[in-house]
Amino acid sequence: MLTQEGRTSLSAIADLNRLKLELNHLPAVDVGDYIVDLPPERRAIAFRVLNKDHATDVFEYLPPEVREELIGALHDNQVCQIIESMRPDDRAELFDELPAGVVRRLIQGLSPVERQATSTILGYVEGTAGRVMTTEYVRLQQGLTVAQALSKIRLNDEDKETIYYAYVTDNNRKLKQVVSLRQLLFSLPEALIGDIASDRVLKVYTETPQEEVAQLMKRYDLLAVPVVDREDRLVGIVTIDDVVDILEEEATEDIQRIAGVSGGDESSLSHPLTKLRNRLPWLLGIMALYIGASSAIAPFQKTIAMVPVLAVIMPLFSNTGGTVGIQALTVTIRSLGVGEVTSQDTLKILKKEFLAGVGTALALGTTMVLLSLIWTKPEERWVSLVAGIVMASNSLVAVTLGTLLPMGLKRLKLDPALVSGPLVTTMLDTIGFILFLSLITLSLNLLNLPT
Repeated sequence: MLTQEGRTSLSAIADLNRLKLELNHLPAVDVGDYIVDLPPERRAIAFRVLNKDHATDVFEYLPPEVREELIGALHDNQVCQIIESMRPDDRAELFDELPAGVVRRLIQGLSPVERQATSTILGYVEGTAGRVMTTEYVRLQQGLTVAQALSKIRLNDEDKETIYYAYVTDNNRKLKQVVSLRQLLFSLPEALIGDIASDRVLKVYTETPQEEVAQLMKRYDLLAVPVVDREDRLVGIVTIDDVVDILEEEATEDIQRIAGVSGGDESSLSHPLTKLRNRLPWLLGIMALYIGASSAIAPFQKTIAMVPVLAVIMPLFSNTGGTVGIQALTVTIRSLGVGEVTSQDTLKILKKEFLAGVGTALALGTTMVLLSLIWTKPEERWVSLVAGIVMASNSLVAVTLGTLLPMGLKRLKLDPALVSGPLVTTMLDTIGFILFLSLITLSLNLLNLPT
C-alpha cells in the first residue's frame, strides 16, 4: 500500500506529465505568456518539460529578464542546446541583452559554424541592417536550371529562415539577381535561373540604419531584403518578422522619449529598479529646467502681489501651451518616423501646422479672455485682454517649436524623439510666463500704477 508521501509523489508526477502534454501542444507565444505569469521559482520547472524544438521557439518569445533568469536556472547543456538552435539574428539580439560574462560563456558553447555566424552579426554596429540580418538565406548561381534550383532548395535549404526569395550571385558572392519561389514553381524545369530572375534588386548595405530598412520593406511590400557589404557581396537578409520588431522598437523608443523615459527598454513588467533608472534622470533634468522657469518669475513678484489673480491665470498657460506643443511634436515625430516626411519638408509642414495653430490660438485666446473676465475684478478687466493675447501667442510658439525642433534634429541626423514632451512644456512655460508677466508689468506702468 502506498504511503501518503508516495501518493503525493505520484500525483506530482501526473500533474507534471499533464503540464508537459498541454504546454507542448500550445503555440509558443502562449506558452511564453504562461511562463512569464508563473512565480519565478516555477518558471524553470515549466520550461524543462518542453520538447527541445518547442523550447527554442518559446525562449524567443520571453522577455529579456526572464531569459536571463532561465539561463541561470537551467543546466549548461540545456542552455547550449537552446542557444545553438536559435537563428543567428535572434541569438545576437539575445546576447545584446545579457551580461558580457554570460555571453562569453554561451559563445564558447556554440559550434564553430554558429559561433562564426553570431560573431559576424555582432561585429556590425547596433541599429544597422548588419546587426538585425540573418545569415540563413537561399543562394543560387546563374548557371542553374529551375529543376536544379528547386532540387537544391529542397535538399539543402530546409532550415533557412525564408525561401520565398532566392538570391542569385556569381562565384564571388556578388549579388546579381533575385528570383521568387512563385517564379520557380511556374517556370519550365529546363529554364535557366539567369533568364527568369529579375535584375531589379532592392538591397541595403550592412551599415544602413534599421529604420531605413523597415521603411524600404514597408514601401515595397517586401517579405525580405538582401544585405550586401561595400563590395556588393551578399552577406545576409532582413526578414519581415525583423521589420515588425524594428518598427515596434522604434515606436516604443519614440513614445518613451516623448514622455520623458530614457533607455527604450521599459515595459509595464520591468523591474522597479529599471523603471527608476529610466525615469529619474529625466525627472531630475526637468526639475532643473523648472527651476529656470521659476527663476524667470522671480523678478515679477511685486507684479503678482499687485494683481493676485495672476496666480489663478498662470497655470492655464503651463497646461494648455504644453499640450499644444506636445500635439505638434508627436505628429511631427511620427511622420518622420514612418517616412511620410523628411527634413526637406520643414517649411511645408511648418506652414500647415502654423495655419492650424492660428485657429487654435484664436479659440484658446478667446476662451482665456472669457475665463479671465470671470476671475478678475471690474478694475482688472484689462488683465483678461493681456491673458488672451499671451495665450494666443504662446499657442503659435508651441506649434512652431513642436514642428521645428524634431525637424532640426532630423536635419542634423539625430533622433527627433530626443525632444521630449516635458522639455517642450518647460520651454513653453518659461516663454509664456515671461511674456505674460512682462506685458502685465508694462500695462501697470502705462496705467501709472506702482510696481
